[in-house]
Amino acid sequence: MTIETPTSPSTEPNDDASKAVQLVVVSDFVCPWCFVGLTLVERLRRDYPDIEVAWSPYLLDPSVPPEGRPTLPRQQPGDQPSAVEIRAADAGLYFKRGRTFRPNSMLALETAWFAQEQGLDDAALHRDLYSEHFEQLGNIGEVDTLVRIGAEHALDPAVLRKALETRRYQSEVEQAIEEVQVIGVSAVPTFIFNGEYAIVGAETYPAFQRMMERLGYPIPPGAETPPDTYRLTFSEPTTAPTSED
Repeated sequence: MTIETPTSPSTEPNDDASKAVQLVVVSDFVCPWCFVGLTLVERLRRDYPDIEVAWSPYLLDPSVPPEGRPTLPRQQPGDQPSAVEIRAADAGLYFKRGRTFRPNSMLALETAWFAQEQGLDDAALHRDLYSEHFEQLGNIGEVDTLVRIGAEHALDPAVLRKALETRRYQSEVEQAIEEVQVIGVSAVPTFIFNGEYAIVGAETYPAFQRMMERLGYPIPPGAETPPDTYRLTFSEPTTAPTSED
């Protein structure tokens, strides 16, 4: 699969209305821009109900050991809001400051993989995994935490616990990470449309609307229309910052 970036929106309607747009979201639960990106995917699904979303894992920082490691807070009380904090607040998210521990996210990625294999429409699970990390400062590298969150989304806690403790999905998740790297993904979030086009990084919602236009889906009635001056004209993908906070 070769990822390209489109240069202009299409004005032609989609000739095959039965062919839904396939969106693959490449992300990691310790990536702040991925949490912001999740809200854009949720909005996209509301505006385009036929879009089909799948999730692909990415390990943002492979240097973090399995047990996690101490870290120093990047934002102190009284500091001005960072760019990602501002975008998060605009999206209705709250990024809690004061993180002193950075978990390894591999088990969280395996939890999401397990949920997807179970046929769970797992956007809500993804939101809660992000929330545990960014809004609660919880440890998403801990089995008990992941089993609790999974059970809240109708995943069998005993089966999930066994899958995580035996690392049943580790090799599959590692292979999926390698596959997206092979096709050129080097930053997250990356949003791959129909295996052909990609939006990378901290883009705003008009980019997604213009992408859907490029794929032949006009902006639906009632949806907010992006500014006329906004056009999808990426010459270089915009890469989001990779800091955790």
